[in-house]
Amino acid sequence: MASPSHHSPLVIVAGPTAGGKSRVALAIAQAFDGVVINADSMQVYRELRLLTARPSIEDEVRIPHRLFGCLSATERCSAGRWRHLALTEIAAARENNRMPIVVGGTGLYLGALTAGLAPVPDIPEGIRVEAQTLYDRLGGPAFRERLAIRDPIAANRLSPTDRTRLLRAWEVIEATDVTLSTWHKSTSGGLAEPVSAIVLTPPRDLLYQAIDARFDTMMASGAMEEVRKLLDLQLNPELPAMKALGVREIASHLAGALTLEAASAAAKQASRHYAKRQLTWLRHHKISEISYSTQFPEKNLDEILSFIRQRGLTGQA
Repeated sequence: MASPSHHSPLVIVAGPTAGGKSRVALAIAQAFDGVVINADSMQVYRELRLLTARPSIEDEVRIPHRLFGCLSATERCSAGRWRHLALTEIAAARENNRMPIVVGGTGLYLGALTAGLAPVPDIPEGIRVEAQTLYDRLGGPAFRERLAIRDPIAANRLSPTDRTRLLRAWEVIEATDVTLSTWHKSTSGGLAEPVSAIVLTPPRDLLYQAIDARFDTMMASGAMEEVRKLLDLQLNPELPAMKALGVREIASHLAGALTLEAASAAAKQASRHYAKRQLTWLRHHKISEISYSTQFPEKNLDEILSFIRQRGLTGQA
């Protein structure tokens, strides 16, 4: 194995769900004595191993993995909290003379790591609850109209069905009297070190096939029982873990509201829509110098490893 120097560039492997990121990250870790660090907002929750397609127990034993299943579903993991955890793990990997390899598709997390974060204060729980109640009472379209009075920029760019982001925009202006876009203008704390970023962007049709096949595998492996145990915790439905892909649809089936076939179809569709949003984010945020439009990234591993090796030797930014 090649040993990274203390100053070797951080490696990021990004891409949509089911795009092959984990396989590439594992191969890089094997080649460069690396540590795989999670950048998926749902893989941090220990109760959701199957439904979030976390690496297998065997892979986690074979190669050091960090920030996978590190939090309880009862907790919230914000981009700021994740960034702090990730920077700690990156530093720890280098202290142990290992290459840090950040892998995931959560754009907010990747952006927080590479470009920094706006210093938005924590939102009081009371304001969160009030915003959720207002959204539920008004519905998406009317809530967005109400938001447009106070933050027209956010309202104009968000869909009435984008509950999470509409609530975020409302909560921020309610708590701080400053719009989210204004806060974003003061973003700071981006990485000043070299980064080797690889982005996987498979053809849309092949990606969607992989998403559907993977969901079928999840269900056959026990994803329904995983959701049943999550529901038994009786958590606040606004917690992030309760919004993981597939949870709502499987929960509807368990409640008798959807057939298994309908729930599976809805979960697959939600995953495809999410993948489309991930690809859009990656297209608009140029975090990589090397990308592959393939569903089978193993074909490009020699080139990927050569790219990382060259960056490690030259230290280029």
